[in-house]
Amino acid sequence: MADEQKVFIPPKRVNTDYPVIDTDPHWRRAFGYARGEDWTYGAGMAAIGPAFMLLTERYAPSFSGRHAFPMAFRLSCAVGLIAGAGLVYQRSCLRFYGWTENDREVKMDMREMVDKVKKGEPLYGHSDLTPYMQGVAARNSRYSALMANIVPWANFVNHNQHGVDTAKYYQQAERELEAERLKGGS
Repeated sequence: MADEQKVFIPPKRVNTDYPVIDTDPHWRRAFGYARGEDWTYGAGMAAIGPAFMLLTERYAPSFSGRHAFPMAFRLSCAVGLIAGAGLVYQRSCLRFYGWTENDREVKMDMREMVDKVKKGEPLYGHSDLTPYMQGVAARNSRYSALMANIVPWANFVNHNQHGVDTAKYYQQAERELEAERLKGGS
């Protein structure tokens, strides 16, 4: 048995320096939790293309006719806006994944989910898809923000496969309801 080889099976969870909030955040949550600095970076990214076009047109005119520059400029504005939105989404998702500092988002997530538990709502929303199709959607979009520069992809489906233990939300809701009950009974 000396020549037995150990099989390496990677952990199901990636080691991170910060708490994991969600490995597949819905696009609405990602944009909703984005910080002001994310939007600033996104605006900067969106402005690079049009600024470059204006600069090059000023110092090296295209001479391709009066109507060619405005069309190219509008296209660079559109591409810039898409790139800026993608950067905002990616920076926000990195906090959900626990790869960058996310203390603010952890608190926002706990508050949002505990409120949903108290109201009796599903944590991640309602879905018309079958559980199988929800799983397919989750597998296709999990950690998708990491390759957003190659394949722009996001989670547009409500499902319950987010890579976190949701028991913490129910436990916190129980603690808060118990505290409210004790406070009301005194």
